[in-house]
Amino acid sequence: MLPRSLLQRYAFAESRNAAAVLQASNPGAFDDVVAVLSDFKLVPTDITEPGRNKSPVAARLDLAFRELGWREGQYEVHVTSKLVRQPWSGAGERRRSETVTEALSEGYKVDNLKARVALDGEWNAKDGNLSRDLASYRVFYEQAIIDCAVMVTRTHNEMRELAICMGAETKFGTTTTTNLEKLVPMMQRGDAGGCPLLAVAITPRCLAKR
Repeated sequence: MLPRSLLQRYAFAESRNAAAVLQASNPGAFDDVVAVLSDFKLVPTDITEPGRNKSPVAARLDLAFRELGWREGQYEVHVTSKLVRQPWSGAGERRRSETVTEALSEGYKVDNLKARVALDGEWNAKDGNLSRDLASYRVFYEQAIIDCAVMVTRTHNEMRELAICMGAETKFGTTTTTNLEKLVPMMQRGDAGGCPLLAVAITPRCLAKR
């Protein structure tokens, strides 16, 4: 499904034939993913600079998708409950009474939505983000909002070795961050439910050539 040039630069994993589902059900979104990944390049400061709340890698990916029409999305549940009490003639009652209660449940936010595809960038965030994102995909899919999801993350071991070679020994030093090695077992045990998920991992082969 994917160009050879991407297969050579990134590592991939998928559940439920996600790449084929993405291409067949949302060809425009598929083309966007291919285009952004094709243009994306790591720069040395992505490896050597300390982490921050929103990494430059995630910010650049979000901007690239925003420019193609992708937008942040949030799933909200509005629940309206109605209690109907029937009249009792013995008390002289003639009309039923109604009590309406409304509740709003907010949550299930994803970084990017377009057509029927959800996409998140998890470069080097806390690994709890993986569980949150997979839960979001499950709900979006079960509510028939999306057909599939894409997550862009990184490999851990390869990127750790690259950081050491570039003199950034403390970068990627912990495994409690988002990476493909953490994500794959969660995909295998079905944490995203029935939602097809394509995982894309940035590798050292994405580093820009001087």
